[in-house]
Amino acid sequence: MNCIFCQIVEKNAHAEILYENDHIISFLDIRPVNLGHALVIPKIHYTDFLTIPENELDEIFKATQKVTSAIVDSVKPDGFNIVTNNGVAAGQSVFHFHLHIIPRFDKDNFAFRPIFKNYENNSMKDYANKIIAEIKL
Repeated sequence: MNCIFCQIVEKNAHAEILYENDHIISFLDIRPVNLGHALVIPKIHYTDFLTIPENELDEIFKATQKVTSAIVDSVKPDGFNIVTNNGVAAGQSVFHFHLHIIPRFDKDNFAFRPIFKNYENNSMKDYANKIIAEIKL
């Protein structure tokens, strides 16, 4: 497999590692939105959010909270974003599940600028019903 994140896990590619345990590794992003921008990934290769098992999600979020706390204490951002991109349309470029921790500053000139949509007529209820019908318990 030619996955750069798997190569980092195997120590076959360099990364500035911030945190590591048996399940997770975190390192600085080589193309940061702001300095201190980090990634948190599972050591096992999962393509995206929908393929990672629940127990691994628990590990990811515990590690993400730990690394985020360290970023906040050391880099002193005004805020932070935790983001995951899933699929090309969402901006995913490395197909190994990962979370971005992006330190944010009041004047960093980075913004998510969505164009908000409006539900027409009764379509909000229709969308809710479609989604509810697919939720697996």
